[in-house]
Amino acid sequence: MAELATIARPYAEALFKAVSVNDAAAVADQVNELAAIAANSQLREFSGNPKTKDSQVFELFTGVAKGFLGDGAKNLLRVVIENGRLSALPEIAAQYQQLVNARSGVSDALVYSAFPIDAAALADLTAALEKRFGRKLNAQVHLDPSLIGGVRVVVGDEVYDTSIKARLEQMKVALTA
Repeated sequence: MAELATIARPYAEALFKAVSVNDAAAVADQVNELAAIAANSQLREFSGNPKTKDSQVFELFTGVAKGFLGDGAKNLLRVVIENGRLSALPEIAAQYQQLVNARSGVSDALVYSAFPIDAAALADLTAALEKRFGRKLNAQVHLDPSLIGGVRVVVGDEVYDTSIKARLEQMKVALTA
């Protein structure tokens, strides 16, 4: 949703500027946790109630958060609650993570696989993908049985698809052309 991305960008950029380089990764984890909490439908209902005060929503978030919340994450949470932008929190977290990754020269890679990938195989795959894409990658594996076999890798707007499903589609196009 472009509108949500537009709303989230100033918050993510302000947080990025306010946080030191050494704390950026820890703050990213904290903001991701807040985004996960904000995704809860009961919490959204509670925060959307006109009788609920901003301080109550803030206390609920900080109480539910499992880990330590630093000043940067708490300040972001206060501002987001005061401005009624809790729905943008997941997008803020995603954009903040992109800024942190850009600073460190790392990209997130979503690896879709038909079968689970063990740690050793993922390390080998990640090394090969880093050579292919020319940058350091943080790989996350998602299972997608519809691929039949192989992997489909998404890095930003680039897609590398070696799945059997993709090869079958290529064959179908070639045979029907």
